[in-house]
Amino acid sequence: MKAAVFVGVNEPVSIEDVTPLDPGPNDVVVRLGASGVCHSDLSFVDGTLGFPPPVILGHEGAGTVEAIGSAVSRVQVGDRVIASFVTTCGECWFCQHEQPFVCSNLIAGQMAPHGARPNGDAVTAVGGLGTMAEFMTVNESVLVPVQTDLPMEQLALIGCGVTTGVGAALVTADVQPGSTVAVVGCGGVGLSVIQGARIAGAERIIAIDPVELKRGAATQRGATDVIDPTGVDPIEAVRELTGGRGADYAFEVVGRPETVAQTVELTRPNGTAVVIGAMSPTEFISIHGLGFIYGAKHIVASFSGSAIPSRDFPRYVKLAEEGKLDLAGMISRRYSLDQVNEALDATAKGEVLRAMINFDGASSGSQ
Repeated sequence: MKAAVFVGVNEPVSIEDVTPLDPGPNDVVVRLGASGVCHSDLSFVDGTLGFPPPVILGHEGAGTVEAIGSAVSRVQVGDRVIASFVTTCGECWFCQHEQPFVCSNLIAGQMAPHGARPNGDAVTAVGGLGTMAEFMTVNESVLVPVQTDLPMEQLALIGCGVTTGVGAALVTADVQPGSTVAVVGCGGVGLSVIQGARIAGAERIIAIDPVELKRGAATQRGATDVIDPTGVDPIEAVRELTGGRGADYAFEVVGRPETVAQTVELTRPNGTAVVIGAMSPTEFISIHGLGFIYGAKHIVASFSGSAIPSRDFPRYVKLAEEGKLDLAGMISRRYSLDQVNEALDATAKGEVLRAMINFDGASSGSQ
């Protein structure tokens, strides 16, 4: 199969013919229809996440079941499926207590070989998936079949960005009606947080991003106020918009220690700061200790939107079908697999809300 392979930090991604492993009894072969280009994929390429190459990129995808192993019961050939990048064992304490997003065997599942390069070297896959490839062979547990006419590229978004953002608002933070929400970073995930807060009934949603394109997109998806952090102090600006208190809920979707500290500061006393952005394993978060304690603030992390995919993926599909969740508007450019480096470059420059790789020959950079 043709696949996009990360071969070295800050090196161009290599398009290679990878030989996938033979599927086992519980494995499923999926023909990919679309793969989102998430900022986390870029974090592999630029070395932020420190993951060793070679790796098939892509962890946000949807496709059609091509073949199943002898013991597979969850899906059938021909099913349309969304893949979850949170590989779960189904047996550990967390999986047994409906917390699969912190599965004890998560890392081991994501480090497993997924195929071989032309030179014979084993290759792993981002999120245990590798959606930037024509096919992927995965355990049935990471697939959720859906019955919908939504396009594959919209279903792909649910596999990571949409679920991470909407879930952070609806599940992790449990945003309450009438509340005030601030979102720091308005890319694909941040825009999904904004949509989740709107769906939850938040009264005021403040979008904070230096990129005009993203501030405009935030307004279109429910933000009531926008702040350019290059022109004003976002902490003071949020306080001014909230009667001096700060936001009831604030979400960090950038992945930098300084923006995490900023997000905590713009949260009101006894409010909740939610950290979503992925940081380098060498980075640490520093916050003002006395203000944190005296302010009785809550800080929580949200990984994969605290999702139970079998419960949440169909829920988000239904919200999209009902017109409550905008998926189509999240995709600003489409690429073919051969153009993956262009897609990553556009993502790095902040030129897109979400770049999408389609496996139907979409033209380069189409709007």
